[in-house]
Amino acid sequence: MTQGDPQANPAMLAQRAALTPAQLRRTLDPATLPFTTTAEVDPLEGLIGQPRATEALDFGVGVTAYGYNLYVSGRPGSGRESTVRRFLEEYAQSLPTPPDWVYVYNFADADQPLALALPAGRGAQLARDLDEFIRAAQRVIPRAFESEEYDRRRQQLLNHLNEQREARWRALEELARQLGFAVQVTPAGVVTVPLINGQPLTPEQFQLLPPALQQDIERRGQPLQEAIARTLREVRQLEKDAAEQLRQLNRNVALFAIGTLFDELHERYADLPDVARFLEQIREDIPEHLDDFLVQQPAEVPAPLAQMQLLQQQEHLARYRVNVLVDNSTTRGAPVIFERTPGYYNLVGRIEYRALFGAMVTDFHLIRPGSLHRANGGFLVLHLADLLRDPFAWDALKRALTTRQIVIENLGSQYTPVPTTTLRPQPIPLSVKVVLIGTPMLYSILSAVDETFKELFRVRADFSPDLPWDDDHVRGYAAFISRVVRENSLRHFDRGAVARVIEYGARLVEHQRRLSAQLLEIANLVTEASYWAGRAGHEVVTATDVDEAIRHKIYRSNLIEERIRDLIADDTIMIETSGARVGQINGLSVIDLGDYAFGRPTRITTRVALGRGALVSIEREIALSGPIHSKGFLILSNYLMGMYAQDFPLSISASITFEQAYEEIEGDSASSAELYALLSALADVPINQGIAVTGSVNQHGEIQAIGGVNEKIEGFFAVCKAKGLTGDQGVIIPVANVQNLMLSQEVIDAVAAGQFHIWAVRTVDEGIAILTGMPAGERGPDGSFPEGTVHRRVVDRLREYAERLRDFGRGPVSGDQHTEAPAAPAASPASEPSTGSKSSLRLRSTRTGVRG
Repeated sequence: MTQGDPQANPAMLAQRAALTPAQLRRTLDPATLPFTTTAEVDPLEGLIGQPRATEALDFGVGVTAYGYNLYVSGRPGSGRESTVRRFLEEYAQSLPTPPDWVYVYNFADADQPLALALPAGRGAQLARDLDEFIRAAQRVIPRAFESEEYDRRRQQLLNHLNEQREARWRALEELARQLGFAVQVTPAGVVTVPLINGQPLTPEQFQLLPPALQQDIERRGQPLQEAIARTLREVRQLEKDAAEQLRQLNRNVALFAIGTLFDELHERYADLPDVARFLEQIREDIPEHLDDFLVQQPAEVPAPLAQMQLLQQQEHLARYRVNVLVDNSTTRGAPVIFERTPGYYNLVGRIEYRALFGAMVTDFHLIRPGSLHRANGGFLVLHLADLLRDPFAWDALKRALTTRQIVIENLGSQYTPVPTTTLRPQPIPLSVKVVLIGTPMLYSILSAVDETFKELFRVRADFSPDLPWDDDHVRGYAAFISRVVRENSLRHFDRGAVARVIEYGARLVEHQRRLSAQLLEIANLVTEASYWAGRAGHEVVTATDVDEAIRHKIYRSNLIEERIRDLIADDTIMIETSGARVGQINGLSVIDLGDYAFGRPTRITTRVALGRGALVSIEREIALSGPIHSKGFLILSNYLMGMYAQDFPLSISASITFEQAYEEIEGDSASSAELYALLSALADVPINQGIAVTGSVNQHGEIQAIGGVNEKIEGFFAVCKAKGLTGDQGVIIPVANVQNLMLSQEVIDAVAAGQFHIWAVRTVDEGIAILTGMPAGERGPDGSFPEGTVHRRVVDRLREYAERLRDFGRGPVSGDQHTEAPAAPAASPASEPSTGSKSSLRLRSTRTGVRG
């Protein structure tokens, strides 16, 4: 290496790696926007971008085959629901309106109400027509039975019955006289009394007669008994025939009374065979239950018995009415139903009960629809997270989609230990397109654990979390702002404010070439900026108002950040931002509070000693290390083996920890900082404490991209500002993260003034040179590192450890006898042996709710 080589000159390397203010944030020149305020911009119709999701929606709603329901995947706030709503409502207008569904009484089996389909609007009309028919029948039927003609014909039947009956009794009495008997009708039956000289005999008198005379009387009475039995049979038949004739008379009178009403009703629904069949059943049933129409309505408050009679009448008449389950009379096209509470009963419907005389009763009028009924023939939109909260709703939905019918059944009927009689409504055929809205994670989970999920939901519409930052989407952002302003009666935005909102959209996704598709966040900012513009007395929203909204939004949520920063400022949490330390470095992590995330520096320290290859992460030992952080830590061993353990074993014992970190640590973005601290301790070279580090490292020493780079830089800058900016402070980030920088103006101004620095590095060698001011060093032709480099000092230390361990294990020698001294203490049983052939390095690692 030469002195002019940046690898040999840390100052040149730092200068080359330092980022300029222009690289720290992408801005939008308001002058490039073709409007003065959003009042000149047409509001957005539809969605910004998302061609993949739009194509999937178009395909999914167009395929009518079984199983082609949709899963709309994306993050909340990305416009998933609003896009689905607009798309389905527009598409549904081109589809036919589905039929109405009604439940009616089943005259063959009252426990199984019948489901009838009618053209849209005619279900409710049928219900009104039947209500009017019943009311009219209650008027005309009693009137017909009160007519003189009915009384005359009824009296004729009764008179004829009486004549026939009397004729048979006269004939019987004449036969009895001929045989010397009298016939008497008593409550116990018909009694024959023998006559002597025209006088009836009492039982006592009969017993005093000579036996021969008694036998003669009994002999003469035998034909009379047969005649009596015959006469009784004939009378009963006469009465039965008369009753049937009276029933037929009543039937004919009732049918004649309702004839005109029924003919009009039947003619109106003659084109619907199922309805016409039901109406015929009503016509056949009414004459059989005339008492329900002839009971007089009480004029005043009825007595208990009269009230019971009235309720029974109403119960009986209810079987002629209609329960309109689904009324599509006001629907244009296919229905689009958004079910916000998709519980079991809200999905498939229910059977309700009511109290009647101390008992719980039900009938087909108490069948209630679910959202599947209302969406039948159209679209049903559900949020999957809400659906899964009800343990029975998901199974009910799958069952309905699989069987293609809706079965209304209360949960109690399914799980009761003792079966009870209840309604079993006829299932309704189902033809619906279900759209589930959820996250990618829920999709993955259901795909793995539910074998029917992918069979039923074969179309996935993915909403991207971000959009390209190009002219089309800049115009889309402006149109979206215009729509939010108009829909919520807000102040219009000038071009500077629009430009600032667009920059904020890039900050949300941490990318200089992308914009956030989380339009809910953008809408919130627009609303809040309009509020602060009003507080400032501005007619239109300016960039200053947008900045004020962002500042207040942060202020409402960053209490914890400020408290942590205060603890750092008064050294309760020990963070050094000046000076140099061996084996100590400032790592950067992100704390996510849900609505707000911020970066905080954490001191990472390491200690090394002679040992047998134990590299320990204290966090892992106490189960405060997440799996990704543990992976990043374990990579350190492979870097050390590949870099140094080619000619001798790694005979070290090292521990690494996050000082004053008491929460779970997750993520691998601290792995480079851990490696820098370890190299510093091995080389005995101090690290500049004014520089914080973020970035993950691979086995080859390359620095990889991480998340939360803006929050991490701003968090360390805030700490340095609180403790005092020296001009030597800054943050080292991966080169791959330069495109993610959308830093605050305060940080950019500090960099421009030389008070703060941001370096982008590609390798560990570049980072360690900036941190220590000493070149990392490159292997020469002989495989050794140059003197005065970090790697040379590390190699020398490791070689020294190996030799000391070898000599320690050899012990004193006497003649040909060779006795080994006790070996150095082995690593703890929890350590894991390395698979390296020469290093025998063992690692332990750890876990955190803090993202590294």
